[in-house]
Amino acid sequence: MEITTIIDPRIVKTNMAAESKGDVLNQLTTLLLDAGYITDIEGFIRDIYTREEEGMTGIGNYIAIPHGKSAFVKEVGVAIGVLENEIPWETLDGKGVKGIILFAVGNDTAGAKEHLKLLSLFARKLGNDEVIKNLLLSKNADEVMKAFEL
Repeated sequence: MEITTIIDPRIVKTNMAAESKGDVLNQLTTLLLDAGYITDIEGFIRDIYTREEEGMTGIGNYIAIPHGKSAFVKEVGVAIGVLENEIPWETLDGKGVKGIILFAVGNDTAGAKEHLKLLSLFARKLGNDEVIKNLLLSKNADEVMKAFEL
């Protein structure tokens, strides 16, 4: 499984204007709904916040990977947002966030397996500072995909 085969340009939003975590999650979740990945915005967001209560999803270096297994997911997907400005987010390094990678996975056994695969795949890529730099400078979905090719 390659990241570039997982990224759907329909659920990538660059140059995002957002003031808060809630604003970002609403925008990205709307993309997921419009593209047919989820069936309900409010239910899906509720599941994300349930996961957020277990521990922070801001991994540092201006990146957050919010996620949560949800019955409202029809198809596994990854929504990616690149913000114009840093916003507050609970992170390991105490900095805010500019890049958000939101996983949409089901809450069944298959969803749990996909969830772990996606986390592992993205964690490896996001361990590379060059990938993060290119991601945060991306101006469109093509540039986001190129950032993950490193």
